[in-house]
Amino acid sequence: MEAAVPAPVVHDRGGLPPRILLIAGEASGDGLGAGLVEALRRRYPGALFAGVGGDAMRQAGVETWHDASELAVMGLAEVLRHLPRLLMLRRELRNRALTWRPDVVVGIDAPDFNLGVERWFRERGIPAVHYVSPSVWAWREKRAEKIGASADRVLCLFPMEPDIYARHGVDARFVGHPMADAMPLHPDRAAARARLGLPADAPVLAVLPGSRLGEINRLGDVFFHAAWQVSEALPALRVAVPAASAAGRELLQAQLKRSALRSAHTHVYDGRARDVLAAADVVLLASGTATLEAMLSKRPMVVGYRVSPLTYRIVKALGLLKVDRYALPNILAGKDLAPELMQDDCTPEALAAAVLHWFTRPDAAQALQPEYERLHLELRRDASASAAEVIAELVDGRRAAA
Repeated sequence: MEAAVPAPVVHDRGGLPPRILLIAGEASGDGLGAGLVEALRRRYPGALFAGVGGDAMRQAGVETWHDASELAVMGLAEVLRHLPRLLMLRRELRNRALTWRPDVVVGIDAPDFNLGVERWFRERGIPAVHYVSPSVWAWREKRAEKIGASADRVLCLFPMEPDIYARHGVDARFVGHPMADAMPLHPDRAAARARLGLPADAPVLAVLPGSRLGEINRLGDVFFHAAWQVSEALPALRVAVPAASAAGRELLQAQLKRSALRSAHTHVYDGRARDVLAAADVVLLASGTATLEAMLSKRPMVVGYRVSPLTYRIVKALGLLKVDRYALPNILAGKDLAPELMQDDCTPEALAAAVLHWFTRPDAAQALQPEYERLHLELRRDASASAAEVIAELVDGRRAAA
């Protein structure tokens, strides 16, 4: 049982620099946190940063009380197995933070852990920010109210999100997407191929069946069979596959070994997804954040995805999914820039036909470029600086009121 909520924690630092608590889960949150710290430090040179983070945040100067990997728990069964540890981590974090007395708490992604922590601090008079909105535009919009009850501000990566929160009385701000800031507007295909050791003039297909083992298990064989069908029509085809982890590489290589693809024309890389996308002519990939990265790489793509049949039936029967499009480029554009082949439509034959369309119709691929560039510029807002500005509003307001 939670203790009764005490009176707000208010303190006057007498001109001392602010203290900012950050809580990041997984590598993506660690990178966002590092960029945010650098932007906040430009505004508050002497600021102190502490909380939960990874190597990038530590290098940026954050005192990490726990590592971000401790929050990287996926799936109901795994969460239940790790629940006692997560509850202990939360208790230690809250107690240490109250002694440390932050001016603001910033939860970065990891909503299952962060929203409850943010609400706890907010109830004690410490402003809370949630950085990276969950996909309220796709799943259960009413969640926006719960998020608003946890955070004083929600920082959104996509422009369609603040309007959804506004319908529920939540102060949400579009700050842009850090990936759009980091990636060039015009990627250099020739340089990427040189870095990867790929021929300058061969057709190249990037294949990304997902980063998690479950995704690779569901999609890898299907994707590689589709790639083989494409190679039958394009004998010089090179297939480039980035592996997000050692375990993922092992699984991908096993799938490639049992595929009909020629090993001499197939290349697996440790990481390097951004180079692989830049080097490719066409991308075959799973629905998810990688579709945004492919769009920012300005590459035509084919998007496929499968979930377990039971999950699919439940989602469809309960009407949980609120969008007609799945791939982020299509959602951002409000139209179909990439074919989406989902569930029963995600077959090798259908995927191969869609991929071959892009290879054989370079005019269609070229026609995508103005739309890709427009979306890139819309997302390019110097996200870290924009997020820091919103957080500074809360820090300055709290210190002025102390």
